[in-house]
Amino acid sequence: MVELKNVQFRYKKKRVLFDNLTLTLYPGFIYGLLGKNGAGKSSLLKHVAGLLYPNSGECNVFGYKAQTRNPEMLQDIYVVPEEFALPNMSLAAYVKTNAVFYSRFNYEQLNSYLVEFELTDSANLSTLSYGQKKKFLIAIALATNARLLILDEPTNGLDIPSKSQFRKIMASALNEEKIIIISTHQVRDLENLIDNIVVLEHGHIIFNRNMAEISEKVAFEYNLAGIPDDEVLYAEELHGRKAGIVKNLSGHDSRVDLELLFNGIIKDAENIDKHFTNYSYEY
Repeated sequence: MVELKNVQFRYKKKRVLFDNLTLTLYPGFIYGLLGKNGAGKSSLLKHVAGLLYPNSGECNVFGYKAQTRNPEMLQDIYVVPEEFALPNMSLAAYVKTNAVFYSRFNYEQLNSYLVEFELTDSANLSTLSYGQKKKFLIAIALATNARLLILDEPTNGLDIPSKSQFRKIMASALNEEKIIIISTHQVRDLENLIDNIVVLEHGHIIFNRNMAEISEKVAFEYNLAGIPDDEVLYAEELHGRKAGIVKNLSGHDSRVDLELLFNGIIKDAENIDKHFTNYSYEY
């Protein structure tokens, strides 16, 4: 389990980024961490990985204080950053150098991921495209069998077929012991993959809900004509019509439009979250 309790944090001579931020992440789930540029997503991930330290409060990962960077904890964490630099060596040499730090590293799994991503371990990292390097790091991350995977903008640089491969591989890699955090701006890449959505805005968590709950309690309409105003939680112009988020009165699970949901949360989080809080009393 990952727990952030009343975390306060600010960069030197800058505004407070996190003010009593509290968040709990449980094994067995894929979390989508969403937010605009500057919302604090990367800083939150760095706290979880022990790369930034809270000014006050706690950040605990599997019972360890993240900032201690305990070796037992670190062998259970793998981070795929948005920006990275890889050395001039073969994929096989890179794996040999780094796999020793992960006690559950599985070479068979790695080979299957490399085949899925159409990569060979004899290739030199310096000759790979950005997207190929990203796929290589994702393959290593999964092969470590670390219980906490942190992926920052993992689909950047991936073409459409590779994004589909990514979603399939990530879904199959999840088990009841693993926590996967995916931070991205490309919300559509996470559809049908994540279990929970966490939205960060100006260092505050403004929305934290399970996808099943979202599907049950709201619906997404692409033509709001004829829908009573008191059923509409958020509306926006889309191709000459009004699309939006409405109260789900049908009793049937709806398909979640992550992009529309994210827009609604960013522009009117209070109204949307209030509906979830009051849901059991409304119907």
